[in-house]
Amino acid sequence: MPRNWAGTYTYRAPRIEAAETIDDVRRLVAAGGRVHALGTRHSFTDLPDTDGTLIDVTGIDPAFHLDVEDRAVTVGAGTRYGELALWLEERGWALGNLGSLPHINVGGATATGTHGSGDRNGVLSAAVRALRYVGADGDLHEVRRGDPDFPALAVGLGAFGILVSLTLDVQPTFRVRQDIYTGITWDAALAGYDELTSAGYSVSLFSLWEPGSIGYAWVKTRLDADDDPVPDTLLDGVRATGGESPLSDADNVTELAGVPGPWLQRLPHFRLDAEPSFGDEIQSEYFVDRADAAAALTAVRQLGDGIRPHLIVTELRTAAADELWLSPAYRRDVAIIHFTWHNHPDGVAAMLPPIEAALAPFHARPHWGKAHRFDRAAMQRVHPRLADARAVFERLDPDGRFVNDHLVRVGVREPR
Repeated sequence: MPRNWAGTYTYRAPRIEAAETIDDVRRLVAAGGRVHALGTRHSFTDLPDTDGTLIDVTGIDPAFHLDVEDRAVTVGAGTRYGELALWLEERGWALGNLGSLPHINVGGATATGTHGSGDRNGVLSAAVRALRYVGADGDLHEVRRGDPDFPALAVGLGAFGILVSLTLDVQPTFRVRQDIYTGITWDAALAGYDELTSAGYSVSLFSLWEPGSIGYAWVKTRLDADDDPVPDTLLDGVRATGGESPLSDADNVTELAGVPGPWLQRLPHFRLDAEPSFGDEIQSEYFVDRADAAAALTAVRQLGDGIRPHLIVTELRTAAADELWLSPAYRRDVAIIHFTWHNHPDGVAAMLPPIEAALAPFHARPHWGKAHRFDRAAMQRVHPRLADARAVFERLDPDGRFVNDHLVRVGVREPR
């Protein structure tokens, strides 16, 4: 049976159909029954699954189109970010940010509020200017930024149709360097969290929840010139002069040690031409108000002894607020607490409830596509526009063609 990218979720759909054109998608939707979109399979739950037909959109032509005057690019929803980035760079253009894996497809990543890092950088969905989808009627529809339904659909979880293309904001190409800082203590990090996360254009902190040091700070600095200086210290940590990486091994990680390079080879952690991350893993992630970062991290630290036996690494990031109803950053700048777990299903399942209880006072929102224990009531408490988004999805899909068990469980769709 087909599995997700990490091999830790097996799809239960009785049929998977590979669409090669948008007309293929229309035909499959028009055939009747329940359907759902499938991209590069980077979700860790049954979010993209269905008891009907999964429609794999990754084989549809990217149909790249760059509008230089409007600073926008249109691309097929199944296209990987890394492929779009290569095409843009060849033409002197760039996206404002990328996720840690350039292997994820544009439609799936934006539909789930996936992100990179940076105090001033929104989640990837914030760059969406327009989206086109095949609706329950089998027709092609377009929604643009400023349209009434757009705030519900931009992070839409596949709950209303099959995304087939998107238009994204772009900007002129730029260069970035990456530096690793080590030896930062928890005391310094919690006291100076804003200074830490604002140290670069994009900053990620990697931790094993050890008592003394927070771990590594991975700072990505946007450059005006390749010889722009960077500090040798960050809080009570120091800049590493070698190419050591806090992730897996150096063979699949983008170049470190302060070597300048184009945005697409520095903003992701992992190289497009290599297997990403660790594989055979489970992921969880939670978003809290950035003002609560120190208190939230302090609460999770108390669980460190239980977390470590099952943990590969934790990554701490930030993102800027937006107005998208189901975005994890809806109307609040966020601190992001990510867990990459070993494939220990029972151990992870046992740790999620205490982690979520520790984060409950901070109204933490889980990543839609990663492992969590939130149900409809819990989602309603942390997503103030959940009912409004659900109403839009129900109006666009009154017969429940795109409903699945996961969407019902988390309150995004009504049961059928």
